Amino acid sequence: MNIRLLEEQLSLLPLYTYFYTEPGSLEFSRRIRHICKAECPMYGKTWACPPAVGTVEDCEKKCLAYKNCLVIGTIVEVSDSADIAESLATRHDHEAITDQVRDLFRAQGTEPYVLSTEACAICSRCAYLDGLPCRMPEKMHPCVESHGINIIPTLEAQGLDFIYGSNIVTWYSLFFF
Repeated sequence: MNIRLLEEQLSLLPLYTYFYTEPGSLEFSRRIRHICKAECPMYGKTWACPPAVGTVEDCEKKCLAYKNCLVIGTIVEVSDSADIAESLATRHDHEAITDQVRDLFRAQGTEPYVLSTEACAICSRCAYLDGLPCRMPEKMHPCVESHGINIIPTLEAQGLDFIYGSNIVTWYSLFFF
């Protein structure tokens, strides 16, 4: 993996930030998973979400099997970040950038394990609901929180905030390689 080439390519994308971290420095928490189960309407409805992704321990083991983790962030201004519909409407642009970064890895012969923002909306109906395998596993990115990852301590260690005000939405993706 040519990191210098990757960074040259990353500099051309509309990223707010990117940085590397060791997978072992990430905070995995059952509390984050509990929030998925208690509050997310997508819980149990997609291959990108729990319980389909496995237990927090399974997810942690999978992530820790990699030596490196690239974190990318995008930022977008909205009229009111408390307006969930407006905030979620900005997610598509972040996912498109996530796909671009994934393709940069693939162009170098590296298949990263990607976590992003989605509960996955690629298919109109997830095959998970019918007990079938994912139709597009090469495109689907599980959600960061689905793996029990609390991204906030990682951001704080980099001097970054998660919340920048009532009209700013931040999105983050992780690439394990």
